Amino acid sequence: MSEGPFLVVGLGNPGPSYAGNRHNVGAMVLDELAARAGVKLSPGKGKRARTLIGEGRLAGRRVVLARPTSYMNESGGPVRGLLDYHSIPPADLVVLHDELDIPFASVRLKRGGGEGGHNGLRSISRSTGTKDYLRVRVGIGRPPGRQDPADFVLKDFSATERKELDLLVAEAADATEELLAQGLEAAQNVVHPRT
Repeated sequence: MSEGPFLVVGLGNPGPSYAGNRHNVGAMVLDELAARAGVKLSPGKGKRARTLIGEGRLAGRRVVLARPTSYMNESGGPVRGLLDYHSIPPADLVVLHDELDIPFASVRLKRGGGEGGHNGLRSISRSTGTKDYLRVRVGIGRPPGRQDPADFVLKDFSATERKELDLLVAEAADATEELLAQGLEAAQNVVHPRT
């Protein structure tokens, strides 16, 4: 397990019109982690531009918490800039993101693998030159009927889902802390049976 610092990135789209979208659940989890760590996120400059960023400690580890202010499909540039600025290897990058292939309210941890059509992950993989980074996958489930997945992720959570959303965000934040504290395999053994 690396000593860090770890770069923890919450994916979403910028602006109030996207704030409650399913696609923004990664950014919601990042805000929860920042609150837990007592970290204020501020606009980055230079190589850290196009992000809201803060530094602190989480689960006993040094962390850089960041939320790109670019659109989801352009997340890679800001993430690459942060990795370079802080001299963090992609292996110590943790990306918090929505996941269609996991039922709503489930959280899964993994390293590497495909992007499953997720444009934010695709952009990060392209900019970093690797898919071998840590992921906290926050389940939003599949769209109902024949609804286009691209439309589904850009819609707000349903009224029923919103009743469980705070719990899901807290669960994903707990999973992230578990990952930082214990490493991937040990964290998977704790998190996966829970959700």
